[in-house]
Amino acid sequence: MADFFTALSDDHSAFIGKQPVFFVATSAPDARINLSPKGMDCFRVLSPVRVAYLDVSGSGNETHAHLAADGRITLMFCAFDQPALILRVYGTGRAVLPQDEAWSALAQGFKLLPGTRQIFVVDVASVQTSCGWGVPFMTFAAERQTLSKYHAQQDPVVRLEKITSRTTSIDGLPVRVQDRILG
Repeated sequence: MADFFTALSDDHSAFIGKQPVFFVATSAPDARINLSPKGMDCFRVLSPVRVAYLDVSGSGNETHAHLAADGRITLMFCAFDQPALILRVYGTGRAVLPQDEAWSALAQGFKLLPGTRQIFVVDVASVQTSCGWGVPFMTFAAERQTLSKYHAQQDPVVRLEKITSRTTSIDGLPVRVQDRILG
């Protein structure tokens, strides 16, 4: 049985804080649905109606393109231990890049990681919880260090050139790119 809420409660925020992985889903008209797993201690609850997560450069920038085109985003957290629970956050999001006015204040709430590209801010429209009884038990072993190591060993100038050359999504939607390397 699913329950809906208009905002995140303290219990919801505590549950989110315990999850080592979450999932992000976005789409735009005539574009593929993008569904990505996220980890690396990059999620923050800013208020009962606003959340944010730090985004590190990876294989693409679909979330940014979709949010610029459509704005809709769904975040999903699920427990792989007890108690079984799935929590979804539905909302609208936007990218905040290092050159944006809001960056300095927002970035203070995060440990900037090698390869940091942007922070996604999501205004919560609704929250849904459901049982999660079909989710398997799994044990968290450790964060992967591969992506951070990859970015840390790259020359900053080469990394910025690579980032600024990716101005569209896989479906050809435009993305804004950061104009400076962080860390």
